[in-house]
Amino acid sequence: MRLKSLAIALSTAGLLAAIPAAPASADGPWPNEEPWPPGNCQQGTFCAWPNWAPVNSGPTETPSLVTTGPWTGSAPTKTFYNYTTANVELEYHHTWQDDSTVITHCATPRGNIFYLQVIVTKVNWHGSC
Repeated sequence: MRLKSLAIALSTAGLLAAIPAAPASADGPWPNEEPWPPGNCQQGTFCAWPNWAPVNSGPTETPSLVTTGPWTGSAPTKTFYNYTTANVELEYHHTWQDDSTVITHCATPRGNIFYLQVIVTKVNWHGSC
């Protein structure tokens, strides 16, 4: 049982691509210099897409989630972009072969991807998370 718990923990940690966080700034160089730019996400919103976005160009398909504040629902997600100046706390789940895991992730301003399809179920704004 201990080995299974360790395997789940390591798999969960591997779900997120590690991109160094940078401070958000209205006049800063981001998002043009990052691997996953905002694509069709408007400034001041948090967006999520069901598929991976092409690196360096950003997503062009219709987002599965666009919000400017707290949100609950169900949105399939592989790529997300926090195009705000606040940290956003995401709650999402992924169903494994024998179990479903609920995870909370702090999304700092910028973009990121999940390695596997997840379902985002909650979005909250935070000064820090």
